[in-house]
Amino acid sequence: MFTGLIEEVGTIAEVVRGRSLRLAIRARQVLEGMAPGDSIAVSGPCLTVEEVSPGSFRASLLPETAERTTLGSARQGDRVNLERPLRLGDRLGGHLVAGHVDGVAEVTSVRERGETRLVALLAPAGMERYLVDRGSVALDGVSLTVVAPEGRRFSVALVGATLGATTLGELRPGGRVNMEADLVAKHVERLVSGREEAADSGVTGTEGGLSAWLKEAEQS
Repeated sequence: MFTGLIEEVGTIAEVVRGRSLRLAIRARQVLEGMAPGDSIAVSGPCLTVEEVSPGSFRASLLPETAERTTLGSARQGDRVNLERPLRLGDRLGGHLVAGHVDGVAEVTSVRERGETRLVALLAPAGMERYLVDRGSVALDGVSLTVVAPEGRRFSVALVGATLGATTLGELRPGGRVNMEADLVAKHVERLVSGREEAADSGVTGTEGGLSAWLKEAEQS
């Protein structure tokens, strides 16, 4: 579990393509205490550390992760946002981010507005239902606030600190970013749909949700 507050921007030092996509990433801060088997968010997707060397670490992507995210087209020299997992007792300064990317959003425009930068994006099809004005979204692993959603289109405002501490300051029209919808919104949607399904089947009260599933499993 992550917060969407980027600790460091790393650089892809090597890309090895084979049965899986393997990345070597140069970093400094996130290497502290890092060991093989640890999780780390790399521009959104949660990856497992396979090897730690002085000044870098290696991680592999499953084919599904490579296809679903921008890391599938990663190149040597690309900069990536890095965040280690949230520890119990840490402050949650952003929002709950799972590191499970839902799809890739496209940047449609970038405008300067005073000391902030307003970035407009087009969300992947089907993701519009999670876009709530002033709700949360993670873009390339960065926790941001949704602005003026309309269908699949929405915007985010980037302040100076975000522009300087993440790769989002490099966004241009036509760019692509990994998008993860608000985790809480996903669970609420599932719970509501479960209640609706239970109501349609005539199950009410405490018989809905898990109880209904267990009853169906016993009858099969």
